Amino acid sequence: MTASEHESAPGPVQVRGTVLTVRRVDAYQAITIVAPGIAARFKPGQFVAVAVGGPDTSMLLRRAFSIHDVRPDHGGTVEFVFAVVGRGTRWLAERRARDVLDLTGPLGRPFPVPRDPVSCLLVGGGYGSAPLFALAGRLRERRCSVDFLLGAASGDRVFGALTARRTGRSATITTVDGSLGVRGIVTDMLGQVIHEARTDVIYACGPMPMLRQVTALARRYDIPVQVAVEESMACGIGVCMTCVLPVVGSDGITRMVRSCVDGPVFRGERVRWDDVGTIPFDAFGAPGWEPRTRRSQQPGGGGGDGSDGRDGQPGHPGHPAQPGHSGQPGHSGQPGHSGQPGQLGQYRQASAARRQNHGA
Repeated sequence: MTASEHESAPGPVQVRGTVLTVRRVDAYQAITIVAPGIAARFKPGQFVAVAVGGPDTSMLLRRAFSIHDVRPDHGGTVEFVFAVVGRGTRWLAERRARDVLDLTGPLGRPFPVPRDPVSCLLVGGGYGSAPLFALAGRLRERRCSVDFLLGAASGDRVFGALTARRTGRSATITTVDGSLGVRGIVTDMLGQVIHEARTDVIYACGPMPMLRQVTALARRYDIPVQVAVEESMACGIGVCMTCVLPVVGSDGITRMVRSCVDGPVFRGERVRWDDVGTIPFDAFGAPGWEPRTRRSQQPGGGGGDGSDGRDGQPGHPGHPAQPGHSGQPGHSGQPGHSGQPGQLGQYRQASAARRQNHGA
């Protein structure tokens, strides 16, 4: 199959790829595999599902890893980064050059990119920052400015700090133990970086608690945020329902969506972070669930707008559908939104004016 045929072929592919390199990157491992079909289809934010253990293994489930980088070498290579945490990743770390791996990809929904040049802040936690560097390259192709905010427990667990400093307009590093950059966690510095970088859009990938806090802070500044969630995946193709989480749709209805096919990238404000790991009582298909129109007709139904007071539910104005698009009016009653005086309100007004000037 030629390169052009690879480009035009739809959907993921399953390949047996030859291992090119296995290298240690501080606390992590990085594997590069020759996989032209996957490399040709890849978009930043997508992942691969890798079979582990060999042909006679009892480890039946594939392991999912975000794609860190693709290159044209050897017809097309794919690199992913991981931490050794169990039998499967330990087996992967023991692979050597010229070994063969079975992998499927690229899987999942990629990061959407702005239509126009805007200021983008990329926030990563641990090796969750791995998929952000391919995204940064794509954003620079769109003439967007790129700032990095990376953090981890210690310096050896901050993935890509040198690359971020070399390629980003700015790079802020935080570590819990203070061994690299500023002592603390990424959200400690998020507000300051937003102001200094005049951020229009935030992209984030890392542990779920970090994504929740980044989303909350982004909402205060009325900045759209796209998050790549880290949910355990067993199949990677939407069959097993292991990776579901509650997400509010554009119709205001919460559904249990599959991170592997409906994500892993979601609009941060649409994820019901408080309910991750559960099936909310008002989620579509939950026991006793009824359409909002039927509930609103019942006594005490709370009116016809279906609002239950949760962020992103009906009764609140909509949020920007794509990063870099013009912001929606402030969310009344939310902290730091339109109508609030002070520095935060001034920042939001300036940010909205910049987005308008960009023609979004």
